[in-house]
Amino acid sequence: MDPELEAFIALFPPATLDDPATERENFTKLATSVPQPDTSAMDVEDRIVPGDPDVAIRVYRPRDAQGAIVWLHGGGYVMGDLDTEHPWAARLAEGSGAVVISVKYRLAPENPFPAALDDVYAVLNWTAGHAAELGVTPDRIAIGGHSAGGGLAATAALRARDEQGPAIRFQLLNQPSLDDRQETWSARNFTDTPWVNRDKIAAMWRHYLEGRPAPSPYAAAARAADLSGLPPAYVASAEFCPNRDENIDYAVRLMQAGVSVELHQWPGTFHGSQAILSAEVSHRQIAELGGALRRALAE
Repeated sequence: MDPELEAFIALFPPATLDDPATERENFTKLATSVPQPDTSAMDVEDRIVPGDPDVAIRVYRPRDAQGAIVWLHGGGYVMGDLDTEHPWAARLAEGSGAVVISVKYRLAPENPFPAALDDVYAVLNWTAGHAAELGVTPDRIAIGGHSAGGGLAATAALRARDEQGPAIRFQLLNQPSLDDRQETWSARNFTDTPWVNRDKIAAMWRHYLEGRPAPSPYAAAARAADLSGLPPAYVASAEFCPNRDENIDYAVRLMQAGVSVELHQWPGTFHGSQAILSAEVSHRQIAELGGALRRALAE
C-alpha cells in the first residue's frame, strides 16, 4: 500500500452496503470532507433533462471547451448524487477542458436495473441533441465514470452501439464495476481491502440486480460476448480493489476486439483512494483522467 494512502484508511467508513440509507449519509459526509475545487474559471449550471422520469444534471462548462463528456458518479449504484460528485466533476472539467455533464441517475435498491441506465441513456441522447447549445460538436462526445458510474458508462456504450444511438467518441472508465459474477482472482480474494471489498461488491450487485444474475450485458458489461465496434477507452484500475482484474480483463478483451485502449494499473492504491488529495499518486490519477479525455476529444 502507498504509505501516503495507508495513513488515511482508518478515516474511511466501514466497507458495507447493508443499510443504504445510513451508507448514503456516510458517503455524503466523506464527499463533503474533500477540499472543494475552484470553479471560477467555468460556468456551472443545474438543469433538467426531460425523460420518464426527468433527470437532473449539472453542467460544468470551461471557457473554450473542446468536446463534452457524460460523467457518472460512483457509489455502488446505491449512493451518490450531483453534490457528492461535484469535487470530481469540476476537477475533470478543469483538467480536460471539456464540458462535463454530471448525471443524477436513479439509485438502487429503490430503483434497480435498468433505471440508472435508462437515465444515463436519456442524458446521452440529450447531450448529442444539444451539442451546439453546449458549445461542442456531436462527434466530440465521450462517456465515463468512476466505479458503478464506470460500469454504467460501459453499458451505455454497448447500448448505443447496438441501438445505433449517439456516436460516442471515447470511454473514460475509472475502476469500473463490470462483472456481477465476482469470479476473478481479485474479486475472490480481496475480502478485507479498504473502503471496498468482496462483500461490499456483492451487496452492490444484489441491490442493483434485485438478487439475480445480470439479465444482459446492459446490466454488467463484462457479460458482453462481442466488444467490437465500441469507442476507444481509457481504463484505470487500483491494485487493492476487487474490480482490478475485471478492469484489466475488459481492457484486454476490448483490445482483442480491435478497440484502441489505454490501460493504467495504479500500484499501491485502493478503490476510491484518489479522494485522498494529500497523496502524490492521487494527483497523478486525477491528472491522467483529465489528460486522457483532453487527448481523446482533441484528436
